[in-house]
Amino acid sequence: MICGAITAVLPGAASAEPSADAGSVRPTAVERVSVAADGTQANDDSSGASIAPAGHRVVFTSYANNLSPGDTGRNEEAFVRELATGQNRKFGSGYPVGPPMLSSDGEIVAHLGYRYNHMALYQYSLGSMGWWTAYTCSIHTCDAAMGEGQGQQAFSVSFRHPETNQRVEIRRPDTGGLQTIDVVHNRAPIRPSISKDGTRLAYQDGGEKDVFLWDWSGNAVTGPIEGPGKAAELVQLSDEGGKAVYLSGSDTYVHDTASGTAQHVPNVKGVAIDPTGRYLLHTPSGTTGPAPLTLRDLVTGTDETVTDRPASAEVDAVSSGGRHVVFQSAADDIVPGDTNGKTDIFLRTFH
Repeated sequence: MICGAITAVLPGAASAEPSADAGSVRPTAVERVSVAADGTQANDDSSGASIAPAGHRVVFTSYANNLSPGDTGRNEEAFVRELATGQNRKFGSGYPVGPPMLSSDGEIVAHLGYRYNHMALYQYSLGSMGWWTAYTCSIHTCDAAMGEGQGQQAFSVSFRHPETNQRVEIRRPDTGGLQTIDVVHNRAPIRPSISKDGTRLAYQDGGEKDVFLWDWSGNAVTGPIEGPGKAAELVQLSDEGGKAVYLSGSDTYVHDTASGTAQHVPNVKGVAIDPTGRYLLHTPSGTTGPAPLTLRDLVTGTDETVTDRPASAEVDAVSSGGRHVVFQSAADDIVPGDTNGKTDIFLRTFH
């Protein structure tokens, strides 16, 4: 798929911040994503944004009912924004639970939501324009991650009864069947993160703070990757499957899945990594709420400001090569004309 370039300034796209941040190596621009195609501001809060690796499509949730034509509801819904045109499409099959997701090829949007007395992963093919329920899991806990398309999903499932049923299930990319990873080291697995080809998975033990890796070859689980006697929290596995980001203490570590070594990034809190594993989005260490966001080139050590206003971001917030970063903020001075008093979604582009 060829990504359409943004060649015109869309409504709400002018930046109130400098076009090139002090000390950055690339000029930048920022636009507000959670607006209607004609520039109408969202009339309620938006959150949970992620971007396709190619940088052409953003998905987010919003309570606003004026972002797409004919939307009269007031419930939280998932929206997909085509960045080349500024058009939004609303997707509402069950109320989203947690941030929505885009597949690595940008062709499928998905979100968790309740279905009867269970939780299900709802998926929508942007090409065939059809919903289907890919998986239904226990109401108690259910996390999910997507790879390149319909064939690759990872589900982290925790059943309370019996406890021995703790497992991670991966839908096989070749047959569509399930590959099950039995979790025997402790309790509920959480926070699955899968490579785009579905052959590598990172997840966190829900009882002990340990991070594990699974490889399709030999159905092998390794870890904890942070080493013995340390606590760690998984952030994300890169789309290519080569880097796994985790937090330990006040620092961030970027684990190389091939060599088993980790790059130490001190005194920052990793938030997301780009699909190639080179660009790390981070906030100051110790932050628990909105804070400035910075993008680091892990090869050169260069930091570039995404925003110096209080903000937050999800995993999958950075496109390939660190060119785009999506984030949410209640600040009203990131772009001109932000007068709605709501939390909005913004896109920072590095040229």
